[in-house]
Parts: sequence; structure tokens; C-alpha cells
Amino acid sequence: MTREHIIQKTLKMLQQLPEDKVREVADFADFILKKHDEYCLQKGIEKLSSKSKAFDFLHEEEDLYTVEDLKEKYK
Repeated sequence: MTREHIIQKTLKMLQQLPEDKVREVADFADFILKKHDEYCLQKGIEKLSSKSKAFDFLHEEEDLYTVEDLKEKYK
């Protein structure tokens, strides 16, 4: 089924429902839309922050200690 066909089928079903059920469907659709918007916003923020140089210092940390700094090695 295409997107347009699904929309048309849903509209036909909504026309057969009483008003309180149509409101319920509208509330659910609003919930789904907000959830999708939040998801898109979160992904956009993740994309921006991953391209940002603000946290590069976390990836470029030099080693404080090496194996040569050990006084005793455990096997």
C-alpha cells in the first residue's frame, strides 16, 4: 500500500467513527507526531555535537602512564 492509499483508507474509517473516537485518534496522532519531532530534534543535536570541536579534548587525551612507569608487573 502506498502512503496516499493508507491516508485515504484512514480518512474513510475516521468518517465512520463517532466524534469522541475521532478525538482519540487525533490525540494519538498528535502524540506520534510530537514523538517523531523529538526524535528528529535529538538526531539533529547528536549530528551537530558530533561535528563540533567542543569535545575534541576528550579524544586527544595523552597517556599519563606507560608500561615503563610500572614498578612491578603482574602476570
